[in-house]
Amino acid sequence: MQSILTSKGQVTIPKSIRDALKMAPGDKIEFILRDGEVILVPLRSVRSLKGMLPAPERPVSLEEMEQAVEQGRGRV
Repeated sequence: MQSILTSKGQVTIPKSIRDALKMAPGDKIEFILRDGEVILVPLRSVRSLKGMLPAPERPVSLEEMEQAVEQGRGRV
Protein backbone atom coordinates (compact mmCIF):
# COMPACT_ATOMS: atom_id res chain seq x y z
CA MET A 1 0.00 0.00 0.00
CA GLN A 2 1.08 3.53 -0.61
CA SER A 3 0.35 6.96 0.79
CA ILE A 4 1.49 10.47 -0.16
CA LEU A 5 3.57 12.71 2.10
CA THR A 6 1.94 16.15 2.42
CA SER A 7 3.79 19.47 2.54
CA LYS A 8 3.28 19.36 6.33
CA GLY A 9 5.05 15.99 6.55
CA GLN A 10 1.82 14.10 7.20
CA VAL A 11 0.84 10.68 5.88
CA THR A 12 -2.54 8.96 6.01
CA ILE A 13 -2.42 5.38 7.28
CA PRO A 14 -4.77 3.34 5.06
CA LYS A 15 -8.04 2.32 6.72
CA SER A 16 -7.40 -1.38 6.22
CA ILE A 17 -4.16 -1.08 8.22
CA ARG A 18 -5.80 1.05 10.95
CA ASP A 19 -8.58 -1.52 11.22
CA ALA A 20 -6.18 -4.48 11.34
CA LEU A 21 -4.19 -2.78 14.12
CA LYS A 22 -7.36 -1.57 15.90
CA MET A 23 -6.12 2.02 15.76
CA ALA A 24 -8.35 4.98 16.55
CA PRO A 25 -7.96 8.76 16.39
CA GLY A 26 -5.67 9.96 19.17
CA ASP A 27 -3.69 6.70 19.39
CA LYS A 28 0.07 7.11 19.68
CA ILE A 29 2.50 5.57 17.19
CA GLU A 30 6.19 4.84 17.63
CA PHE A 31 8.45 5.34 14.59
CA ILE A 32 11.46 3.04 14.34
CA LEU A 33 14.12 3.74 11.71
CA ARG A 34 15.90 0.53 10.70
CA ASP A 35 18.13 -0.05 7.68
CA GLY A 36 16.66 2.86 5.73
CA GLU A 37 13.05 1.81 6.41
CA VAL A 38 10.48 3.09 8.89
CA ILE A 39 8.50 0.73 11.08
CA LEU A 40 5.30 2.06 12.67
CA VAL A 41 4.29 0.49 15.97
CA PRO A 42 1.00 1.42 17.65
CA LEU A 43 1.54 2.13 21.35
CA ARG A 44 -1.00 0.70 23.74
CA SER A 45 -1.92 2.15 27.09
CA VAL A 46 -2.26 -0.13 30.08
CA ARG A 47 -5.98 0.58 30.15
CA SER A 48 -6.40 -0.70 26.59
CA LEU A 49 -5.01 -4.05 27.73
CA LYS A 50 -7.86 -4.55 30.21
CA GLY A 51 -9.80 -7.71 29.47
CA MET A 52 -7.09 -9.36 27.36
CA LEU A 53 -6.49 -12.01 30.01
CA PRO A 54 -9.31 -14.14 31.35
CA ALA A 55 -10.51 -13.38 34.86
CA PRO A 56 -9.80 -16.09 37.44
CA GLU A 57 -12.68 -18.48 37.99
CA ARG A 58 -12.66 -17.57 41.67
CA PRO A 59 -10.98 -14.92 43.78
CA VAL A 60 -7.44 -15.77 44.85
CA SER A 61 -6.56 -15.37 48.52
CA LEU A 62 -3.49 -13.52 49.73
CA GLU A 63 -2.12 -16.81 51.07
CA GLU A 64 -2.48 -18.43 47.62
CA MET A 65 -0.71 -15.48 45.99
CA GLU A 66 2.16 -15.65 48.47
CA GLN A 67 2.45 -19.41 47.93
CA ALA A 68 2.57 -18.93 44.15
CA VAL A 69 5.34 -16.34 44.53
CA GLU A 70 7.35 -18.69 46.74
CA GLN A 71 6.89 -21.54 44.25
CA GLY A 72 8.11 -19.25 41.50
CA ARG A 73 11.22 -18.61 43.53
CA GLY A 74 11.71 -22.37 44.01
CA ARG A 75 11.38 -22.21 47.79
CA VAL A 76 8.40 -24.52 48.25
